Amino acid sequence: MLLLRQLFDVAGGGPETDAFKHLAAAFTVLRSLGSAKTTSNSESSRIGHFIEVQVTDGALYRTKIHCYFLDQTRVVRPLPDEKNYHIFYQMLAGLTQEERAKLHLEGHSVRTLRYLSEGDVRQDEAEDARRFEAWKACLGVLGIPFLDVVRVLAAVLLLGNVTFIEGQGLEVDIQGGSHELKSVAALLGVSSAALYRGLTTRTHNVRGQLVKSMCDANMSNMTRDALAKALYCRTVATIVRRANSLKRLGSTSGTLSSDSNESVHHQGEVASQHASTVGTAGSKASKSMSVLNNAVKHATDGFIGILDMFGFEDPKPSHLEHLCINLCAETMQHFYNTHIFKSSIESCRDEGITCEVEVDYVDNVPCIDLISSLRTGLLSMLDVEGSVRGTPESYIQKVKVQHKGNGRLFEPKANHIRSFGIHHFANRVIYDASDFLDTNRDIISDDLVCVFHKQSCNFGFATHLFGSELKALFSQDPVPRGVSFRISPTSHTDLQNGDEPVSTLTQDFHTRLDNLLRTLVHAKPHFIRCLRSNCSEKPGHFDRATVIKQIRALQVLETVNLMAGGYPHRMRFKTFTLRYRLLVPFKKLRRVEDKTVDDCKLILEYFVRSLEDVSRSSTVAIQWALGKRHIFLSEGARQQLEMLRIEMRHRAATLLQAVWRGWHFRRRWPTLKRNLELRARSRTVRPRPQPIAGTPPPDVMDRCDQKTIQQTCSLFGLDLERPPPVPPSRSYTITGNHKMGYPQTRVMKRKFPEEGGGDSVLLKGESVVVVGASSRRGHLLVDHQGHSFHVPFQYMELKPSAQPGVNI
Repeated sequence: MLLLRQLFDVAGGGPETDAFKHLAAAFTVLRSLGSAKTTSNSESSRIGHFIEVQVTDGALYRTKIHCYFLDQTRVVRPLPDEKNYHIFYQMLAGLTQEERAKLHLEGHSVRTLRYLSEGDVRQDEAEDARRFEAWKACLGVLGIPFLDVVRVLAAVLLLGNVTFIEGQGLEVDIQGGSHELKSVAALLGVSSAALYRGLTTRTHNVRGQLVKSMCDANMSNMTRDALAKALYCRTVATIVRRANSLKRLGSTSGTLSSDSNESVHHQGEVASQHASTVGTAGSKASKSMSVLNNAVKHATDGFIGILDMFGFEDPKPSHLEHLCINLCAETMQHFYNTHIFKSSIESCRDEGITCEVEVDYVDNVPCIDLISSLRTGLLSMLDVEGSVRGTPESYIQKVKVQHKGNGRLFEPKANHIRSFGIHHFANRVIYDASDFLDTNRDIISDDLVCVFHKQSCNFGFATHLFGSELKALFSQDPVPRGVSFRISPTSHTDLQNGDEPVSTLTQDFHTRLDNLLRTLVHAKPHFIRCLRSNCSEKPGHFDRATVIKQIRALQVLETVNLMAGGYPHRMRFKTFTLRYRLLVPFKKLRRVEDKTVDDCKLILEYFVRSLEDVSRSSTVAIQWALGKRHIFLSEGARQQLEMLRIEMRHRAATLLQAVWRGWHFRRRWPTLKRNLELRARSRTVRPRPQPIAGTPPPDVMDRCDQKTIQQTCSLFGLDLERPPPVPPSRSYTITGNHKMGYPQTRVMKRKFPEEGGGDSVLLKGESVVVVGASSRRGHLLVDHQGHSFHVPFQYMELKPSAQPGVNI
């Protein structure tokens, strides 16, 4: 938000604009929906963000948020020492009793809701209630109905208390009665019988024949968790899409069910043409908007991106989501290594530059290949194992056989048959593969999706969450027909007629990560490294071991070494000349294409002369080298060049302003002189009042003490330290014995302005209308022929025929 505020200050109109307020509101809403307490961070963001700030003609055109939501399992099963998403706790603390009754949450707390009670149940209710009020207000800024969102969130919480057990017959029973199921059905706008059938039945397509079967208790509970995750993920996706639609040029969408075709919740593919969608596709509005966006895209100067991705995590136990998160962290670290170390060293070698500094950085390509290589990577093998209906044990066995000699893969000491370990760039992590296959499948049956069709569901927001799936499902008969959908929002084009969707959770994430990298490789990145000072989140406490561990993992020391002694910066000769040519007298530059290198050398000569005043005690090297196509600069040289450039521009600006101000003042001096003489002549000197003769000085005993003075001032609201405030300007004028309000008609006694020309001049003897007192002292505000003037009051006199005022 600090970076976005700065960008809006520079080129977006400032933080008071509607666009920035919408963006700030969107991030406030997403912070509660996407943050949770983990073992290492009580405000851990579980959503990766890529904010795309598009620039046109030096001004912000729009901002767009791309989100990467991986930690879906937390909605239904938080880890023992961690919490679910913040919004659930804030909602329970901030809802009124009336709202609790509407949402069927009366009598429920953190300890009675299964999706919350399995994790950390400690809660600061006052702080959560305060944040919930801010979250509610920001939903209003975005134009999102508050009650629609909290109905879905309450349904997710109550779903956790619906537990299926094996019954006496074919159907499963609900433990403790069906009260929670009826509450969930009422919140989602469907009948409890339809919701029960959707959760406990499954349609299969067996050789063209549709067969319905009853699910057992375990399968029904898994379907219940899948519905809870789908409702939560798709709600976040809808809010993000709504936040983006508010800043779309020419947008006329006013509801959550608009025809917007831009879902960014699980899209993330900045360069991908197969973007995921949640809204309806093919409408005229979305087509025209797409044409407009493409036209503006070609006209933009580019965009400034702010990327805030997942950091390295080592929870216990670690699941598939954590493997994907650590793959993202490995990929970002590899991008950093390539940009900072590898490209710098290779470019020096290619252009014949000898760099004395040897940077020994850790290349994490083997770890990335272990996880994400095309055929033998852990994720690819997981997809294959899921397609053949394998088991976690068989998957682990195949991984160990395939990567037997890989140093990055190790076997845990406990020798658990469902676990394996990976040596990441930051630490060694042990993963529990028990739920890898189910999590990766990431499916929800069409039997459950059909429940939310508009014919059987009277809650439009819930129907909208499954909009594209319902459209694809009801485009042909029969319904349901044994088709599975992804829990996370995807396009209906990703579906097939079989039992599984085309992509899995890991395939979708890997595709989005690859598309993000395609965008980053064409950018000019700047990196911000965030270090945690201690593990207990105590302010002002610096834990040396914690910081050193992070510095070594992020290779900060190697970066500092390269910046201090190597050539981390390179610029084309022409670019260098254009940026620093102001350091050289203008007439001495050649300014031709084939003499660019000579101009660079001339600039460096003047640069050497300016370094005589620079202290030689600095440990940062100030050196450069000329290559074949680039000039290579050390960090010290770049800083000194930038400092000289800023100083030169400042001196030039000061000289220009001084010359202009002198010329402008000399031009206005005759008028200013006449005004000063007129003011001196019209000023009357009043005699100073004399004291009353014979008044004795006050007696010492009659004087009030300081305490009495202070009490009197407090009684009348006075402050001894500050003078009383200046009264506001009067909305009337006193003339004689009459009070005259505005507007007034007055006659010009002389021309104003005296030195001005053109049409906007008030002539002597001309009648003008005074609309009020001016903010300038001694001036009145005059409205004449569509123009406003601040005219001194002595330039005008009241018109004799003016209407009489009120006698006072």
